[in-house]
Amino acid sequence: MAVCQDRGMEIAKKFGLGFPPSLAYLLLQIEVKPSTIPLAEPTETGALGAQQLKRFWSRVMRQRQGQPANAGVEAQVEHAMLDALGVGLEQTIQHLFRTGASFAEFECWIIETTGGCSSMQVARINAMVTGAANPPEIAHWLAEVEADAPVLSAADLAFWEEHGYVIVPDAVPKSSREAATQAILDHVGATLDEPESWYKPNDHGIMVQFFQHPAFTANRQSRRLHKAFAQLWKTADLWVSTDRVGFNVPERPGWMFRGPDMHWDVSLARPIPFGTQGILYLTDTEPEQGAFTLVPGFHHRLDAWLDSLPPGADPRGQDLHALGSKPIAGRAGDLIIWHHALPHGSRPNRATRPRIVQYINLRPARMEVREQWI
Repeated sequence: MAVCQDRGMEIAKKFGLGFPPSLAYLLLQIEVKPSTIPLAEPTETGALGAQQLKRFWSRVMRQRQGQPANAGVEAQVEHAMLDALGVGLEQTIQHLFRTGASFAEFECWIIETTGGCSSMQVARINAMVTGAANPPEIAHWLAEVEADAPVLSAADLAFWEEHGYVIVPDAVPKSSREAATQAILDHVGATLDEPESWYKPNDHGIMVQFFQHPAFTANRQSRRLHKAFAQLWKTADLWVSTDRVGFNVPERPGWMFRGPDMHWDVSLARPIPFGTQGILYLTDTEPEQGAFTLVPGFHHRLDAWLDSLPPGADPRGQDLHALGSKPIAGRAGDLIIWHHALPHGSRPNRATRPRIVQYINLRPARMEVREQWI
């Protein structure tokens, strides 16, 4: 897997794919052919009426043929568009690389996968692409979030500034949290009171490639969660991610922790832009229950640490736990938001119950984009 990741980084640099190296590695499986697919204009639409979607599809199809199709500053817009349509970036690219679907087939897949997208959400996507003002209904909703009482106190914000993370208790309603937990258990074929049911072969480790469920959507739409992110970003005009979930079971002979261990999900090319990531605990989680782990405050030390490395040293290949990694315990319903400059990951589950989580993030549609991976 390490070889795949390294090769994926090399390919991502060359083609500017705008998605993680693990997905870029899929290019190695594709025969390089001359591209016959023109890059669509951002405003070209299909049955869904969403701008940028056909351009994204045509770019991935060209990449599938081994042709450069650099997303550049459009990568973040395309990511937000897919999130708004209700499909995950990784999920979508893997589908297109596997199937080579036509644009019409691709739109049908989105509808079948998500149940469709509201006209209001499509209107918001199109306003984002063209730079127009948000539709009135969207503007009103965002203004309401801005006016909501703060979720993060002054002490919370001071803790965030110092440590680079913050915990939001009761971030989502109990009903949707419990429904999301059950949905994940059903999906992986597990029952909490039957430990033997927890151990099913998979090719994604603790990650579960499960993106769409009404309970996941309800959690993503939590106003309390939205407000917390809005305070950190200093704007409510954010786009919620359509991300996967996690099921980290206790280690036992023949079933050991497979990661992800400590890492970054952002380029280390400097200056590193501000960014957030988030994980929602769906069940109570002890420190040694495979808890989310990070290096508190490292966003303040990252530049000096990078400068201290020997010439040619790979920062991602260092012992990141030695920097002061800390497991973050939490209760069911706790959301941990962290600055993406912090090394972070999971850890071996050495408790007696699985760790069950949903990954949720909110971010602006347009952020500083870095093509370089180090």
